[in-house]
Amino acid sequence: MKKLINAPADVVAEGLVGLERAHGDRLRVDHAHRLVLRAHAPRPGKVGLVSGGGSGHEPLHSGFVGRGMLDAACCGEVFTSPVPDQVLAATAAVDGGAGVLHIVKNYTGDVMNFEMAAELVAAETGVRVEAVVTDDDVAVQDSTWTAGRRGVGVTVLLEKIAGAAAEEGRDLDAVLAVARRVNERGRSMGVALTSCTVPQAGRPTFDLGEDEMEVGIGIHGEPGRHRVPLAPAREVAAMLVEPILADRDATGEPAIVLLNGMGGTPLLELYLMYGEVAALLERAGVRVARSLVGNYITSLEMAGCSLTVLGADDDMLGLWDAPVDTPALRWGA
Repeated sequence: MKKLINAPADVVAEGLVGLERAHGDRLRVDHAHRLVLRAHAPRPGKVGLVSGGGSGHEPLHSGFVGRGMLDAACCGEVFTSPVPDQVLAATAAVDGGAGVLHIVKNYTGDVMNFEMAAELVAAETGVRVEAVVTDDDVAVQDSTWTAGRRGVGVTVLLEKIAGAAAEEGRDLDAVLAVARRVNERGRSMGVALTSCTVPQAGRPTFDLGEDEMEVGIGIHGEPGRHRVPLAPAREVAAMLVEPILADRDATGEPAIVLLNGMGGTPLLELYLMYGEVAALLERAGVRVARSLVGNYITSLEMAGCSLTVLGADDDMLGLWDAPVDTPALRWGA
């Protein structure tokens, strides 16, 4: 294992120190609870947005804290759900009197701990908390850590779009409605070329031969649909696009497309892959209205990529274009 760390047990805590020093102009860190918070949260009258999960997927979620996206991110240990006390503290820290939305990826630990925290908030403070659970992965119906589909790339798009809705002053019901609409209309699929190594494990999460790739991989290394021989990019693109299109009802509508790196694939290769994906989508009648290419929801140093296609109406496109100012996503600010 070769990693730029001091001790495996300190990776998350020390990473948060560096994040705060790098971006202290727009965020602050509650080191006791391992929370990343907007520097000036809460904002009175604004719906608060809280998300989080295991670390190791950066920039998700901590890199998306800031104007136009999240108000708080709860940082669990690597690939480990945050505990209810973290979520409870984050919710209290961003409550501006308009309620709080929890954005939760569909993993058993995440769902359970966010639900427990919401119950504690209701019992102790009476603050209204709603939740949307992302489940956009078309690869498998049930997986190692989920009942139902996994929450993956659409989480990034949802945090941006719902974040913009909250930023412009929409109430909790309206923010929840647009968040649910994003989740319902987004589909994702991923492929891994290598495993990743969790620092405290010190060895690859799974074995994958030099001439093999895993199609439909999960962001923690969960198995996908099948393991196949390594193939050219245009064939890999088809393995991602075809299951997504088969699972979508709409064709011809505008789409927001995310071609996401898993952490270990060069940007040159991601753009090459996007070119292949875009050509396939065009031939299928999908009109790409917006695109995003890069590392946004990763799996440590795993090589590979994921594709997310979101059917977007005019409201969603407007919210996508709205200003955003976070460490990992910034435009119009």
